Parts: sequence; structure tokens; C-alpha cells
Amino acid sequence: MDEVLLRSLTPGVLTVLVRRGADFAAAEDAVQDALVEAIRVWPADPPRDPKGWLVTVAWRRFLDATRADTARRRREDRVDEEPPPGPVPAADDTLQLYFLCAHPSLTPSAAVALTLRAVGGLTTRQIARAYLVPEATMAQRISRAKRTVAGVRLDRPGDVATVLRVLYLVFNEGYSGDVDLAAEAVRLTRQLAARIDHPEAAGLLALMLLHHARRAARTAPDGSLVPLAEQDRSRWDTRLIAEGVGILQGALARDRLGEYQAQAAIAALHADAPTAGETDWVQIVEWYDELARLTGSPVVRLNRAVAVGEADGPRAGLAALAELDAGLPRYTAVAAYLHERDGDTATAARLYAEAAHKAPNLAERDHLTRRAARLNAHRGS
Repeated sequence: MDEVLLRSLTPGVLTVLVRRGADFAAAEDAVQDALVEAIRVWPADPPRDPKGWLVTVAWRRFLDATRADTARRRREDRVDEEPPPGPVPAADDTLQLYFLCAHPSLTPSAAVALTLRAVGGLTTRQIARAYLVPEATMAQRISRAKRTVAGVRLDRPGDVATVLRVLYLVFNEGYSGDVDLAAEAVRLTRQLAARIDHPEAAGLLALMLLHHARRAARTAPDGSLVPLAEQDRSRWDTRLIAEGVGILQGALARDRLGEYQAQAAIAALHADAPTAGETDWVQIVEWYDELARLTGSPVVRLNRAVAVGEADGPRAGLAALAELDAGLPRYTAVAAYLHERDGDTATAARLYAEAAHKAPNLAERDHLTRRAARLNAHRGS
């Protein structure tokens, strides 16, 4: 079963059902039923037109559910007649679906959560981790969003800022999580930046390109994580870096700074350094100050503490870290790194081991475990 194909087809199938009059929640349920049926049927009998097959099955499931629901009898007049069979348009509706999910009737946080779940294909647990909230809280948020749009025709595009936020979170999950969505997020953000005159759309595209350029160097042949300072910079994609820097410069020249442009500026400073030792950490701290002013995000301040530790020494970084909530994700890993830089290897090893237990994915857990083991071995020798 080609899961990548199924994932790529899902947004288009969902869009077809919504355009035919299905409300979003019911359409998503029908599409999920069709995907389950595809997993059961396709290995033995693959269809010639996978998207058309999914649309047909999903639409029939939607009709069945609609007819069975006596509270929705009025809708039967609109959906009673099944459209004639035929080829499904090959247009890419994914970006349009992102805008429709960012519906004006939803709060931005609910719209982001709903889009990540329905279009991005992320699990409730992955979305909760991106938002730094418990999984149960996110499940309730997504359920409320579905109830809000139930029966509402998604024919009014939503807010650009919400769509940018969704694309940003999808890229982050694809870049560092369990589901590879980074390339898809880059593709859609390219489309968005080409369609609208918005400096933050350009800033987000620049940020994605600059991070994506380093992807090949982020993991060793055995799949283990390679920290930025230890990466082989000859493996970075200089073409993507040049494109990202050019797009960023054009956005910054408009003097409408936003959080994605500030993040891209930090990424550009990393990309510009020939070696880790030549990184302009002082300027990076200044950009983190701007980013903290724009967002007020505790995660930004956590990353700033690392930069302060590089620019002004680990003691300064630990002082900046002490001002933050120790419950923040990756707080313990940052504390371990700064203690290691300060020469306190015993504390660093203990904190690395503690951080490994809290790691959000297997690769990060293994990386932190290895760092703890290396320090313990060094102390024992």
C-alpha cells in the first residue's frame, strides 16, 4: 500500500466532497472510511484512477450516512442524485482547502488544529505536541471545531495568518517528527507566496528553504541526529540557501517585520557561517530579542538562552534559562547542554538522561541518551 499516494490524494478528495455540498466534518468522516476501504482493497485490486476511486467511495459513504440520519432529511434533496461517473479534475486543491479550513467562524487556534488533522494528516497527539497542550485538550478543541463547521458551507476563505501558521506547523512536524510533510509544506508555501503579496508569506518560504537546505546533514547514516554544530556543511544545499536568502532580503526590504522573517534571519545567519565557530551569535541574540518581542513565546526565549550561552558564555545562558518555566519542552536538554559547556559534566549527564525520557521522538531520545553515556564514560575513564 502506497501511503504517500493516499496522503497526497486525501486533500483533493476532501475538497471534491465539500464542493458537492458535504459539510466538512461529514466529508472528513467519509474520506476516512474510503481510505480504510482502499487499504483493504487496493493491494489485491489497485484502481486505474486512484483519486476517482476514492471520490466515488467517499461520496457513497457520505450519501449512506446522510440518508441514515433522519435529522438531516432536508439535505437529501441536494445530495440524492449521485454525479455521473467520469474523470476527476487533476487540479491541486490542497492550498484552497487550507484557506477553507481557516473559516471565519473558527478561532485561529481551532482552524489550525482542524486543518492539521484533516488536511495535514497529523495525529491529535502530534498537534497537541506542536501546541504544547495535553492530548485530551487538543482532542476537545478539534471536536469543537468540527461541531462549529458542521452544516456550514466552507465557501469563504479564511485568514492568511492562520494559513501561514498551519503551513509552519506542518513543516515543523515534517522536518522533525514522525510524518514527512516538509516537502509538501514547502510546495504549498511556494504557491501561496506566488499568489499573494505578503512579506510574511515570503518570510515563511525563506525560513523553510533555509532549514530544508540543511536536511541531508541532520542525520548520520545510521539515522542518528547530528547537532547543527557537528553537521558536515558541505552537504548543505547551497542552491536552496541562496534562494532562501534572496527571498528573505526582498521581504525585509519592505520593512514589515514579522515572526517568520525574524526566524528566517536567524536561519540565514547559521547558513552564512562557514564553520560553527564562525557563527555570528551576537547578531542571532539580537534577532531572538526581536522575535521574542513579536511573539512573546516561551519557546523563543528558550532558544534565545542557547544563543546567549554561545554569545556571552554558558553562565549567561544558564541565567537566561533560569527565568523560564522548567516544564517547557526541551528545557532539560538545553540545561544539560549549557552545563556541559560550563564544564559541569556530572550535572549535564544527569540532565541529558532526564531529557531523553521526555524526548518527543525516538531519534531525539537516542541522541540525548548517547550524550549522557558519552559524558558518563568520560568521567569514568
